Amino acid sequence: MKFDELDKKMRVYETTNDYCVLPNIYMVARIDGRSFTKLTKEKHKFEAPFDIKFRDLMVATTEHLMNCGFNIIYGYTESDEISLLFSINESVFKRKTRKYNSILAGEASAKFSLLLKDIGVFDSRISQLPTKKLVIDYFRWRNEDAYRNSLNANCYWMLRKKGITAKKASEKIEGISIASKNELLFQNEINFNKLPNWQKRGVGLYWGTYDKEGFNEKTKKITTTKRRKLKIDYDLPMKDKYSRFIEMLLEKESSNKK
Repeated sequence: MKFDELDKKMRVYETTNDYCVLPNIYMVARIDGRSFTKLTKEKHKFEAPFDIKFRDLMVATTEHLMNCGFNIIYGYTESDEISLLFSINESVFKRKTRKYNSILAGEASAKFSLLLKDIGVFDSRISQLPTKKLVIDYFRWRNEDAYRNSLNANCYWMLRKKGITAKKASEKIEGISIASKNELLFQNEINFNKLPNWQKRGVGLYWGTYDKEGFNEKTKKITTTKRRKLKIDYDLPMKDKYSRFIEMLLEKESSNKK
């Protein structure tokens, strides 16, 4: 059998289950760390519940993903996860989900591992969101998940550091109200409201512009050009203000297309 015939015969087994996201559907990728509790708490012993060094690793990994060949308008990271909002016009790899998932997981794993100097592995999945409202709801969901996880983690690790076992610490905070958890922390000299916002809300990355001055040798005049630069936001809003923030990013992209 000639190579061209063999190639055609075998290629179908790779592509027959290819799924492509339809046009005018928003894509959001969520990239999650695999077995990161063991990696960060047992092997490398990052500070619990939050560690600035680990935060910076996740931010740098998110920044890398936003610069690795895709048209991504917003990146968000909390804990060991990253969410990426693609431009609705993204068409690389004909919008094949297997390509996005494999590349994003590979890029994230490679970048994080290089930074950590150890193996850190991520998986990836794509959410297909047909409306702007669902995009806003997605990021509102992750933002509020960050708040909930932060409150629980601060309660849990406060109890652990006081010598309470993992089982009893989990049992003590299970099922109690947000107000009760805040009070538990306050009684132990932790004011949850005064903790850094990035611990409670995650970190956002989005594109901004700045003016860069140059000099035109022909005209002998100073020139100004617009350049794009990633802004890293450690003080994201919450709830309705955060929804409006995501809405504004979507509106900005829509206006840039015109």
